[in-house]
Amino acid sequence: DGYSHLSPYERKRLKNITENAKFFAALKLHEVSARLNQLTTKRQSHATKRAKPKKVEDEAARRRSRRLLRVEPLDVPLLETLAPPVAVGYPQVPVGPLPMVPEDQAENSKWTEALLGTWMRISELKAEDADKGTPDIKRYRESLSSMVLSEENIRKVVKARVCSMAIHPSESTILVAAGDKWGHLGLWNVSCGTEEGAHIFIPHSFQVNCMHFSPCNPAHLLSLSNDTLRCGDVTRAVFDEVCRSEDEFSCFDFLEENASTAIVAHWSGDVAVVDRRTPGLSSELSAGIGFTRTRTVHVHPLNKHYFLAAGSVDVCVFDVRYLKAKGNKPLSSLTGHTKSVASAYFSPVTGSRVVTVCADDKLRTFLFPCRHNNNTGRWLTRFRAIWDPKQEHCFVVGSMAQPRQIQVFQDTGDLLHSFCNVDCLSSVCSINVVHPSQNILVGGNSSGRLHVF
Repeated sequence: DGYSHLSPYERKRLKNITENAKFFAALKLHEVSARLNQLTTKRQSHATKRAKPKKVEDEAARRRSRRLLRVEPLDVPLLETLAPPVAVGYPQVPVGPLPMVPEDQAENSKWTEALLGTWMRISELKAEDADKGTPDIKRYRESLSSMVLSEENIRKVVKARVCSMAIHPSESTILVAAGDKWGHLGLWNVSCGTEEGAHIFIPHSFQVNCMHFSPCNPAHLLSLSNDTLRCGDVTRAVFDEVCRSEDEFSCFDFLEENASTAIVAHWSGDVAVVDRRTPGLSSELSAGIGFTRTRTVHVHPLNKHYFLAAGSVDVCVFDVRYLKAKGNKPLSSLTGHTKSVASAYFSPVTGSRVVTVCADDKLRTFLFPCRHNNNTGRWLTRFRAIWDPKQEHCFVVGSMAQPRQIQVFQDTGDLLHSFCNVDCLSSVCSINVVHPSQNILVGGNSSGRLHVF
């Protein structure tokens, strides 16, 4: 063989090389390559080149910036044909009292009259004092489990994101009010059970940050927007203006049971005392409390001269009796928040507890913090944890969890119950309100839709 001196491996390798060479020779690749070169050359010979366009000698000179050329600008007047910019959004609401006329009054006046008539009728009935006791957790959890959501109890009440809600204290009729980011106020008679049970009013030009039915006269619904505090009086069918300010409002709460005075917070950090009995639209006192931003204020349920203010990372208790224009010091500070605080509220019966919602993803019930995802983003209203008026130890808050739900926590941080319905609830309910005496919970989402459990 001539290769006997090679090892078996080397002989096998040499054999593979020889067979591969014979295979490629049989393909005649050199002939194919030559044919391809011939075809390519032939195509290129028939190709035509596009002629370059002739340069126009008298072409207009390129426009140059007179500023870059350091030449003085020509004294040419601006074009007067440009139309002025058109304001986008809803028209501004005028100052002063407004008639209580809904947006769709022309089409459904009789249904509107029925809604306002129901509001007036249930406000005249003296509601019995709500049970201020705190049922044991077992009975309370059973009552939560009995609350359900059905399709007929879901309604789009306002046109945009829900920013605030209030529920009428009547025990015979469920009447809910909702305010949205465009200044609309929606009233919904849930007990009506028909499509005509909800109507929209426009008492504000900006988002409705806070609203409450008057504790002494539920025929009055007070609503706060960025620029004004109004009182909707159904007995007179008018939205009266209580207070107006260029310094934007953020929240308010009543200082007395007769609702004649209120503490009002400004986004800039200051607070103001408003007396509804005095003429004019200005506040009685404006006080700096050392906050850079104040989001919520809440008055103590028993000692009405104490109020709780929540701001950037500040949660403090102040005494309204000692407020002055500047240099106010808090009576107490609730520390531990590392990011902005969305809300802070006293517990409903004794006021001995406080629940806060913070952007550091914690709910704090002093002193039992619990982990909770509060990252709502820019398109959702920030969560506000509210106490159940019927239970001293439990509060309600929205949730980012899937499936979508509204959660009830005990002040120890334990999750007691989750309100959910995979068929009917598919959105985040940032704003919630609980009936003061009935097992009724209302959750509002960012499309203006309310869900009633």
